[in-house]
Amino acid sequence: MNTSFALSNGADRGYDAAEHEFQSVKASLHEQLVESFDLSKITRINRQQLADEVRTMANNAFGTRKDLGQKIDRNRLMDELMDEIFGFGPLELLLKDPTVNDILVNDAKTVYVERRGKLELTSVQFADDQHLIRIIQKIVAKLGRRIDESSPMVDARLPDGSRVNAVIPPLALDGPTLSIRRFGAEPLKMEDLLRFGSILPDMTSFVSAAVAARCSILFSGGTGAGKTTLLNAFSRYIPADERIVTIEDSAELILQHRHRIRMETRPANTEGIGAVTQRDLVRNSLRMRPDRIIVGEVRGPEVWDMLQAMNTGHEGSMTTIHANTARDALTRLEMMVAMTGIELPINVVRQYAAAGINLVVHGSRLKGGPRRIMEVAEIVGVKNGEYVLENIFGFEQTGVDSEGTAVGEFFATGYKPKCLSRLKAAGVTVDESIFTARRIRQ
Repeated sequence: MNTSFALSNGADRGYDAAEHEFQSVKASLHEQLVESFDLSKITRINRQQLADEVRTMANNAFGTRKDLGQKIDRNRLMDELMDEIFGFGPLELLLKDPTVNDILVNDAKTVYVERRGKLELTSVQFADDQHLIRIIQKIVAKLGRRIDESSPMVDARLPDGSRVNAVIPPLALDGPTLSIRRFGAEPLKMEDLLRFGSILPDMTSFVSAAVAARCSILFSGGTGAGKTTLLNAFSRYIPADERIVTIEDSAELILQHRHRIRMETRPANTEGIGAVTQRDLVRNSLRMRPDRIIVGEVRGPEVWDMLQAMNTGHEGSMTTIHANTARDALTRLEMMVAMTGIELPINVVRQYAAAGINLVVHGSRLKGGPRRIMEVAEIVGVKNGEYVLENIFGFEQTGVDSEGTAVGEFFATGYKPKCLSRLKAAGVTVDESIFTARRIRQ
């Protein structure tokens, strides 16, 4: 199949009339196929029979309109019609491309992808809004969900773990929109992060030792900063004999542990009942005899139950949170505790958080796409009502290179963590020379 058309080399491609005509012809032929076959029973239709029918319709279209032969690649039309029936139409090529991390459909004529941390405008188009809505409905129908005017927004997960979010009118003012965050079948390992320069080897040595010694860790960062990737990578240092329960809104964690239980939330049904929240699952997990509880991302009142678990025998638990800095992550935790409706003095909440969480590992996606660990900080305690947060390692952006990509240097502050005594008590050793103050150019 010819895939060269899929990605545009220019960010100012604009409207492509030829591509629009191709998609219109394809949509018209697809509608004829829908009328010819009961596509809900597609699995029982012989694929060769269907291919023959597609070929016949395409030949008829080319016979009726002689100009199509000069404008449209017949083989591509055949391939994409099969994708339209068995797959997700114009998105199939992007979904098959392992270098694409995000697929962002702004509208029927504008589709971006993220590759290697950078956004690229593609030449992929849909015939019209109805064509895009049909593909969206096909995606969510396979997941047992629905999207229409009465329920114009959906958040779901594809079988390969990719996260799908779709919004259609009347909520989406410029037409239906679709976002697909893709996750590889094989998550990035620590060796990959080191090779990409995302993390300093000394950071890896310390944080992995802290994981093994059952220090509770909060991974923070913005959207796309790699929080889940970090949690996945560091989870490999959890001893194999420990029982882990993972809780997620949309399952993304791929832990390489046999002794694990995975749970995922459930949205309410069309009647508005039957929802199971992360808080429900965290509470239930306490009855499942876990050694550690891993919450994919805390977003609301479940944070209080998570903190309670960390303070009542489930040390070494981990979670992620959206935040701009390590200190902001703790502020967000406090706001989420307030969402529980439990009225507690702020100093009590801070004492509880500081007692439950040992380390905050904060990552960012910088200009040009590189992801870096910006802070590895230890929560020492609370003094005068404020967190005592000590930075151990960090990264400082010093500028951008000729391609507009951020550059900078890692550094060690010289602070020796208080939790080293915990590591020693657990029989985990770490070379203390890694905490010597220094800077390493990236």
